[in-house]
Amino acid sequence: MKFTTSSFENNGKIPGEFAFGVPDAGTHVALSRNRNPAFAWSGAPASTKSFALICHDYDVPGKGDDVNQEGRSVPPTLPRVDFYHWVLVDLRANSTSIEAGEFSDGVTPRGKNGPEGPRGTRQGINDYTGWFASDKNMAGNYFGYDGPCPPWNDTIPHHYVFTLYALDVEKCPVTGLFKGPDVLAAMRGHVLAQATLTGVYSLNPQVKV
Repeated sequence: MKFTTSSFENNGKIPGEFAFGVPDAGTHVALSRNRNPAFAWSGAPASTKSFALICHDYDVPGKGDDVNQEGRSVPPTLPRVDFYHWVLVDLRANSTSIEAGEFSDGVTPRGKNGPEGPRGTRQGINDYTGWFASDKNMAGNYFGYDGPCPPWNDTIPHHYVFTLYALDVEKCPVTGLFKGPDVLAAMRGHVLAQATLTGVYSLNPQVKV
């Protein structure tokens, strides 16, 4: 299965328009356009009945003590964990592309509506839901795509892995509010093919991307 994007080079830098935050000289980070990237695919198995798309960042600090703290930096040796940015299921089997900005175009405080998404899809909640849980101005369920916004003082670039799955079921067997790990578990035994693209991003001007 061939999986491509016109929004960034595979293993290259993700442009700021597809990020949640961009660097800012005065405040370290400013909100960005937060558009979902564009994707296209072909060559899925003939028996495909739906697609799922998941984006996760595997470079998120496992401890937040140093995150976004003045005069401190997040060391490269810190253990890292997954952070899910997009969990999309039930893309119809005849789908061959997603347009840039089709599923997200701008930052929505307290999160976009869901789980129902464009074209009869469903979208899980991403991990900004937990990140903003204690912020009275931003707390809410963050459905769908919300792009990169790594710690501005992290000393390593972050990698954002977009994975497209061709499934043998029309509806992914998840219900209610669901997250990335829920979909990964539900898809076991139903994946006919999968393909990945990776983008890189940093808010730290001292980090080479």
